[in-house]
Amino acid sequence: MVTPASAAASAITPERVCGPGFARVAHSKQAVKTPSKRVLGYVYLLYNRRTGYNCVTTFKTSNVGIPTFTMATITTQTRGAHPRASGENEGRSVKHYLGPVKTYGKGRCVKYMGRIQDDGRNAVEGKSSWKRWGNCS
Repeated sequence: MVTPASAAASAITPERVCGPGFARVAHSKQAVKTPSKRVLGYVYLLYNRRTGYNCVTTFKTSNVGIPTFTMATITTQTRGAHPRASGENEGRSVKHYLGPVKTYGKGRCVKYMGRIQDDGRNAVEGKSSWKRWGNCS
């Protein structure tokens, strides 16, 4: 039986979390996996063409409804002779998803990743790999 709380949580999408005008970029969904390759959730990258902002959100598919540490990180490559990276990240215990984590990126490339800690005494952490610099809008 589906409870009202789980039904409401399943209606949440990365687009709703990031807000109006945000859309997923091509190949933006990454699995958040443990070292044994068990998928704990997914991290998504979205972009708003009008504002130039990128948005990252991490959704749990394991232990949904149970608070576990979850993280979303986005890094923007700066311009100039000596390019550096600056970024945003957020991490805390959540039941369903984490985000939005937003950063301005018009004309710049970004990298992103997500982390989710499994529940239990010997909890392992799952993480996505850092995407190479991409979505250079």
